[in-house]
Amino acid sequence: MYEGKKILIAGAGISGIGAAGLLGRAGCKLAIYDGKEDLDTGALRAQMPAGTELTFELGAFRDQLAEEYDMLVMSPGIPLDTPIARAFIERGRPVIGEIELAASFAKGRIAAITGTNGKTTTTALVGQILESYYPSVYVVGNIGIPFTQVADQTGEDSVIAAEISSFQLETAIDFHPHVSAVLNVTPDHLDRHKTMENYAKIKMSITKNQRADEVVVLNYDDPVTRAMAGKTPARAVMFSRKEALPEGIILKDTEAAPVFVIRDQGKEIPVCSTDEIRLLGSHNHENILAAIGIAWYMGVPADYIRKAVMDFKAVEHRIEYVDTVDGVEYYNDSKGTNPDAAIKGIRAMVRPTVLLGGGYDKQSTYDEWIEAFDGKVKCLILMGATAGAIGKTAAAHGFRNIIYADSLEEAMEAARKEAVPGDAVLLSPACASWGMFRNYEVRGRRFKEIVESFKE
Repeated sequence: MYEGKKILIAGAGISGIGAAGLLGRAGCKLAIYDGKEDLDTGALRAQMPAGTELTFELGAFRDQLAEEYDMLVMSPGIPLDTPIARAFIERGRPVIGEIELAASFAKGRIAAITGTNGKTTTTALVGQILESYYPSVYVVGNIGIPFTQVADQTGEDSVIAAEISSFQLETAIDFHPHVSAVLNVTPDHLDRHKTMENYAKIKMSITKNQRADEVVVLNYDDPVTRAMAGKTPARAVMFSRKEALPEGIILKDTEAAPVFVIRDQGKEIPVCSTDEIRLLGSHNHENILAAIGIAWYMGVPADYIRKAVMDFKAVEHRIEYVDTVDGVEYYNDSKGTNPDAAIKGIRAMVRPTVLLGGGYDKQSTYDEWIEAFDGKVKCLILMGATAGAIGKTAAAHGFRNIIYADSLEEAMEAARKEAVPGDAVLLSPACASWGMFRNYEVRGRRFKEIVESFKE
């Protein structure tokens, strides 16, 4: 498919470099396009396999590039309505994304996980379960390792757990997971996807190439994902935290503690109870239910699932306990990049909470987030582009203990003054980090550095 082709890769970030490395190892002629004219091309070239034919196209995009290259590989952060994508599409030149590219090289079976929230935790847990049973496992995608970085290392016996975003699904054509999952669909990225209907349609497309004997795992408790059952080519298996479904993965009430249970073809298979896990919050019960379903239909026996679920710890930046300083507990939920995710962060708190929020404006609304404070949040500290809009929403809901800060450092100093022993300080911004930090990981790590400095 790629042999003899001149390929242009859009974007010089981690996804673009991963794509270039994969195609370089395959002996393709490549160019990386990036709008930054001062890009350190020497450093990028040093990351390529030996012998890679790589050039760079920098600065303002020229339509002529779509005549000079046979196909375009898009990094997920670049929308399809940008000039570079339109130029290739209008000329009938192939436009694919990193997931499509990686999957065309990969061997073995793929478990692909998407959803507005919970993808990283669920994918990490699925990966840990798979690793407990299979000898060759790769955990890839938005979770940190680009699929393109390892796709050509996989073998026929490999199993792959892949976290997939809506941005990546936009450019997926033949991508074919053996088990897929849509965890939930709540408003997010509407600045790019425009409508909830379009956003949900993109999420559901993860299953478009599956067969009838393959499985898509769906959240029964989410009306959007529940409605996907019957509209996908794959067999829909539901999970539910609230309903005792006759078939699917459920949380079953018992006298001692609720138990995660697999109900499959008339059999009821208990996995473990909520008392035996290490993850905080009911939202994590949903992530565990989904992971159990995905692993089960990837062929992992229940005993292996049980042990891996019980051993699993929270991933970094997702309601991550950082430390206790002067009697105040600090939690890093930097991955709470939209209101729905941030609601889950608040609900996991069991102490009076000083909440740090705000950031990049993704055209979200914040009413439900503010309503979820429910007497638990004692002070709201806001920063970033959305600070004013969130503050107005909070005031409209009667919440007025609000402090505005120009930086995370300033916000943390304010939080330290507001919190007393027995309180929690929670970074759960309900917004992306862009404009203040490169990504939510950088924001979360800076939060942890500041907490550490409080101990000095």
